[in-house]
Amino acid sequence: MKLKLHDYQEVTKDFIIRTPYAAVILDMGMGKTATTLSAINELMFDRYEVSKVLVIAPLRVANTVWSDEIEQWEALKHLRYSKIVGTPKQRQAALEKDADIYIVNRENLPWLVEQCSTYFKWDMVVIDELSSFKSWKSKRFKAFMAMRPYMKRVVGLTGTPSSNGLMDLFAEFKVIDCGERLGRFIGEYRSRYFEEGRRNGNVVYEYIPMDYAECQIFDKIDDITISMKAMDYLEMPELISTKRLVRMSDKEKERYGEFKKEYVLSEIEGVEVTAANAASLSNKLVQMSNGAVYSDDHQVLSLHDQKLDALEDIIEAANNEPILVAYWFKHDLQRIEERLAKIKVKGTVLKTEQDFREWNKGNITVGLLHPASSGHGLNLQKGGHHLVWFGLTWSLELYQQTNARLWRQGQQAETVVVQHIVTEGTIDEEILKALENKYAQQSRLIEAVKAQVGGTDG
Repeated sequence: MKLKLHDYQEVTKDFIIRTPYAAVILDMGMGKTATTLSAINELMFDRYEVSKVLVIAPLRVANTVWSDEIEQWEALKHLRYSKIVGTPKQRQAALEKDADIYIVNRENLPWLVEQCSTYFKWDMVVIDELSSFKSWKSKRFKAFMAMRPYMKRVVGLTGTPSSNGLMDLFAEFKVIDCGERLGRFIGEYRSRYFEEGRRNGNVVYEYIPMDYAECQIFDKIDDITISMKAMDYLEMPELISTKRLVRMSDKEKERYGEFKKEYVLSEIEGVEVTAANAASLSNKLVQMSNGAVYSDDHQVLSLHDQKLDALEDIIEAANNEPILVAYWFKHDLQRIEERLAKIKVKGTVLKTEQDFREWNKGNITVGLLHPASSGHGLNLQKGGHHLVWFGLTWSLELYQQTNARLWRQGQQAETVVVQHIVTEGTIDEEILKALENKYAQQSRLIEAVKAQVGGTDG
């Protein structure tokens, strides 16, 4: 197939070529992989500035997406690739293979760095999903930084640069510029842009951005960052986001309120439910909002069926149109499957490549998907245009990535409908509000470094 880049992709490719250390923020579905491969191809075979490239990616993406893109396009088929995945023996063989591009999953990065401690043969490194390097304490971050001085070019790709706030940006940009813009140490970054919030003795649990922090941080990283939003450059389907409110009975509300206040739920069927701390309380409240909760001895206690009833209504109203249902807890999945069996509707948990292919062929009526399994680079837009959130997540990144499985380039429907089943008066409402606030801050970052196709960057 012939590769023809969109104008915005050409702008991005040129930015990668002229910016040795670059952060590329492109919305999901805007073709980050093809754009980056085109830049690599030019740097390698037209400009002779790069000899070997290392791509670090999520496992599913490392296994399929990059190699599929290379095989798909005539202009890229000559690029030789080697996947450093699998068993240690398989990884070692792939490492020793002569190739232009080496692709490793991020979990194996520490192993790779250990193997290459005396010789780092890549002069360009691409991090596919920069947000996975947001923790400066992680093994992958430390492994990467050990080899960072030997890298002549670094490109970080992401659609969600600051899913949990400005604190994420420190580690993400340190892997790109070694701390030149936001500082080399996390303490320096915190003291410059944040003030301490909640704490317990010497332990600080929360850092609050100072009034000027956002503006100054965005200004610091502007010269090495390019960002574009899909809505500005692609003919995207209309995204319709709705909230389906369900209401607990007075008794169910009482139980929820009791647990929220006391961290203990009165025994149900002789079983006790407690929360050890605020984090555990939050987790349990989310479960209760969904209709069931794990007891202290890991039994599943059913509290209400309000969300299951709403999901049944949604499926009936869809009249056999495919629906993707996002769930969070194992007991959510179990209860959903039981309800589907009761109403004689077949549900399929989407886990394997074969499941995804069957969904895209239109052979699955109800697809059940865990947000953490939806993955980066997973395309499900051919199988349907309805997504239902049965259980919500605090993670903006997982939330956006899951929505983008359907709402992306290549979606044939004119609209993509995302429905959130929300239990009124519960933590569900707080999660939705938090996601909206995180999205607003991230959007300001994208706007701050947005490129204007045909004009100047900035």
